[in-house]
Amino acid sequence: MKFYLKTLLGQKSLPITVVSGLPRSGTSMMMKMLEAGGIPPLTDKIRVADEDNPKGYYEFERVKKLPDGDVDWLPEAQGKSLKVIAALLKHLPDNYAYNVIFINRAMEEILASQKKMLERREEAAKVSDEKMAALFEKHKLNVIAWMKEQKNFTYIEISYNELLEDPLLGLRKVNQFLGGNLDIKKMAAVVDSKLYRQKK
Repeated sequence: MKFYLKTLLGQKSLPITVVSGLPRSGTSMMMKMLEAGGIPPLTDKIRVADEDNPKGYYEFERVKKLPDGDVDWLPEAQGKSLKVIAALLKHLPDNYAYNVIFINRAMEEILASQKKMLERREEAAKVSDEKMAALFEKHKLNVIAWMKEQKNFTYIEISYNELLEDPLLGLRKVNQFLGGNLDIKKMAAVVDSKLYRQKK
């Protein structure tokens, strides 16, 4: 498991802990868990908590500009956690090491959560649930296959559903993946069953 990578300047860089997954898969909860466990998040707090994410989004807006080559801020992310949706992982520059926690969630829950969010925004879904599920699944498989081929990426897949059922079991895996220095009891305390609203 790689935790350090030589940069283009020949210096060692701390790895960036990336939390990723499909939309509405539970990435914000994992970011909050990592913060509780001892890894500070890189977030600008521009996107504030709302009814869809009462505990906050833990986002850094410049991540969205990765496809445009906006990467000058990456040094700030070293040694921290960073939320990057699956579609943007391929745009991370290859001169840093990334430890990716990829969150999986039951597809019907993802679709239900996304639909609820669109309803609150008075927006309509553009495609059927069946088509969206197929697109999401294909996208996820492509991203996982791509990460396997990257020398500067290590990743672990964690089930959002299993994490809610038995937080300590899943968090032990996360802790081992990241080197074993996290406070998993504090991380487990982040789980709020009242926010588990779109159950399969």
